[in-house]
Amino acid sequence: MKVFIANFKKYQFLLAELVKKDIKLKYRNSVLGFVWTLLEPLLTMIVLTIVFGTILHKRTPNFAVYILTGRLLYSYFSTGTKQALKSIRRNGGMIRKVYVPKYMYPLAASMSSYVTFLLSLIVLVVVAAVQGIRPTRYLFGAVVPLFTVFLMVTAISFLLATLHVFFRDLEYIWNVATMLIMYMSAIFYEADSLLESEYGFLIKYNPLYSVIANFRNAVVYGRPLESFFTWYPIALSLVILVVGLVFFYKKQDSFVLYL
Repeated sequence: MKVFIANFKKYQFLLAELVKKDIKLKYRNSVLGFVWTLLEPLLTMIVLTIVFGTILHKRTPNFAVYILTGRLLYSYFSTGTKQALKSIRRNGGMIRKVYVPKYMYPLAASMSSYVTFLLSLIVLVVVAAVQGIRPTRYLFGAVVPLFTVFLMVTAISFLLATLHVFFRDLEYIWNVATMLIMYMSAIFYEADSLLESEYGFLIKYNPLYSVIANFRNAVVYGRPLESFFTWYPIALSLVILVVGLVFFYKKQDSFVLYL
C-alpha cells in the first residue's frame, strides 16, 4: 500500500494532465464547447418531460427534475465507463514508448467525465429553482450518492479497460449493456409499482438505480437517504474495485503485446 501511495504521489501531476487532456479532446472541434455540457442534459430533459409527461400523464411540477436527476447520473455512468473502456487502447502509443503507471488511464477517464458531470449539475440547480424546489437539510445527503457513482464508475472502469485490450467486441456489448441499465434505472418512469412485480429485483438490485433513488431523496423529495440504497451500491462497488484492480495488475504487463 505504501508503494502504491508513493507511486500515485509521484505521478499525480500526470494524472491531472491526463484529465485536462480528456476534457479538451471531448470539446475539440466543437463550436459551443463546454456549453454542450449544460445544453445537452437540458434539451434531453425537455424532450423526455414532454414525451413521457404526456404518455404517463405526469402533471406534477417536479417531473422534469425527476427526469433530470436520473439522466445526469446515468449520463456520467455511461460516458465515464465507455471512455475508460477504450482508455488503454486509445493511449497505446504512449504506453509503448514511455513508462506511465497504466492505471492512470482508466482513472483519468473516470475523473474527467466526473468533472464534466459535476459542472452539468448547474443545470439541475437552475431547473430545480425554476420549478420551486427548495433545499432542505437533507440536501447535504446528496454527497453520498455523488461519491458512490464515482466509486462505481471507477471500479467498473478497471475491469472494462483490461478486458477491452484482449476482447475488442466488448465495446459493442457494453453499449447494449448500458442501454439495458438505463431502462432498469427508472430515469423517466416511477419504479414503485415495478418494484413490487415479479421482475422488481432487476431494478432493486441495479446499483445505479439505488444511487439515483437516493440522489432524488436528497434533492427532489427532501427526505433522508435509504439505508439499502446507500450501503448496497457502495459495498458492491468496493468488491468490483478490488476485483478490477487485481485483474488489471495481473494483466497490465501483457497489454503492450495486444496494442
